[in-house]
Amino acid sequence: MSFFSYRDGTLCAENVPLDSIAARFGTPCYIYSRAALESAYREFELACGERDVLICYAVKANSNLAVLNLLARIGSGFDIVSGGELARVLAAGGSAAKTVFSGVGKSEAEIRTALDADVLCFNVESEGELDRLAALAARSGKVAPVSLRINPDVDPKTHPYIATGLQESKFGIAYDEALPLYRRAAQLPALRVTGIDVHIGSQITDVEPFVAALERVLEFIDVLDATGVHLDHLDLGGGLGIRYRDEAPPAVRDYLKPLFQRLRNRRLRVLFEPGRSLVGNTGILLTRVEYLKHGPAKNFVVTDAAMNDLLRPALYDAWHDVLPIVRRDGPAKRYDVVGPICESADFLARERSLALAPGDLLAVMSAGAYGMTMSSNYNSRPRPPEVIVDGETTHLVRERESTASLFASERLLP
Repeated sequence: MSFFSYRDGTLCAENVPLDSIAARFGTPCYIYSRAALESAYREFELACGERDVLICYAVKANSNLAVLNLLARIGSGFDIVSGGELARVLAAGGSAAKTVFSGVGKSEAEIRTALDADVLCFNVESEGELDRLAALAARSGKVAPVSLRINPDVDPKTHPYIATGLQESKFGIAYDEALPLYRRAAQLPALRVTGIDVHIGSQITDVEPFVAALERVLEFIDVLDATGVHLDHLDLGGGLGIRYRDEAPPAVRDYLKPLFQRLRNRRLRVLFEPGRSLVGNTGILLTRVEYLKHGPAKNFVVTDAAMNDLLRPALYDAWHDVLPIVRRDGPAKRYDVVGPICESADFLARERSLALAPGDLLAVMSAGAYGMTMSSNYNSRPRPPEVIVDGETTHLVRERESTASLFASERLLP
């Protein structure tokens, strides 16, 4: 089901024409569909069947409080990678008891905050982190629940910037080094070993790497069992891709089926950390054409959205479909869609066939994940508002930043 579709020639979010949102909230503007978000979560939940599963949404994908609150209301847990994300989860009504704390660089302050909140588990990624966590837990009189993130050295067949399970990755603990670390963790009184974690990358569209990683981890679990270290849960991370252009990612049920087949005789609770697959196609970035610039070598559409609003194209050369809000008759031309930022990398799309005039509105599709969360104020540009559409109703869930707010915390020298 498409939650963004044309009606009477105008692109709509659910039942709301996008040009009416532009008139009310201005551009650029992030717009999400509540129905799309809830549908994506329910699809994942339904595919898990009767297994003991906890879905821990990866907050880094889209951390708007309203998005987190909607997910918390329908039962989601959360995967966080910072103290700030933990604060967001709690402010949004999420449960620390259903939250796993991942990430390679947890500070002492972040660990203390997570210990006080009683998070479900710390996904430990290095020996140094294990020592720090044990010391801080002992000092606070707590017993910290831990799992180790194992690096299975599996190629996820994705962009190298978002591959996290290879041997040269900064993430996780090398497979061959994990056993002695587990044994040591099991002997530390301030730690309670509860699970094992694996996450091999993002925007993965092939089931095989997930299966290969799971098989490696199950072999390791058997070795742990033989040495007397018994686990309660297995965290299989996230990484399932979505369609941006011509990708053909598996349906959630087809992604989970071979994993559950290999787990059928295991009495382990299973955790998943989906992010992009839940929110990626639930949102768009709405932008307005400022200028059309025609040249002998290249034509440009200059929009009011830029790389500071949506970084993925500049960072990964990522593809996002670009659709006109109102279809215009007449011949199309090939354009690069660019923003006002003073960088040659400031583009949203390249070589797109579009029929446009200045003032037209465009939708940059599939922008619900790693859009607003990766945005910045580069060139002193206020970040856009965020809006959630619910049927025929629009909700402003983040106001547009003001220029004054950008330097409100700065001070002049006396």
